[in-house]
Amino acid sequence: MRVTFLFAPLVAALSALAKENAEVTELGIETTHKPEDCTRVAAKGDKIKASWAVHYTGTLYTTGAKFDSSRDRNSPFELTLGVGQVIKGWDEGLVGMCEGEKRILTIPADKAYGSRGFGTIIPAGSALLFDVEMVSLPPARQEL
Repeated sequence: MRVTFLFAPLVAALSALAKENAEVTELGIETTHKPEDCTRVAAKGDKIKASWAVHYTGTLYTTGAKFDSSRDRNSPFELTLGVGQVIKGWDEGLVGMCEGEKRILTIPADKAYGSRGFGTIIPAGSALLFDVEMVSLPPARQEL
């Protein structure tokens, strides 16, 4: 009986977290800043690299705890969009961004790290929030 009283608050807290993560069922994309001149946008297959990069800060949806930030390292993140190099929420959420644009991505667990989580940093089943900024885009592809 005493063991039940000890674990009851823990079970209640974990249930509350699960309910909050469960609230996020679809990718949410909120544009917080869009430059007036937005003629070139990121597309699947674009390589976004060093001088053409994305700055981001990632936090847990349930607690707001920051788990990573390219801004803290002052080092934008390089990626090739749409090829599975990053979590699915990024592959989908960065498409259509233009240079200088800022977005908040609310990513459900199934488009993040799912039931496996990421080590001790991101618990299994976690929804994530990313504050992203497209620092620059690669030069437009030449048409043949």
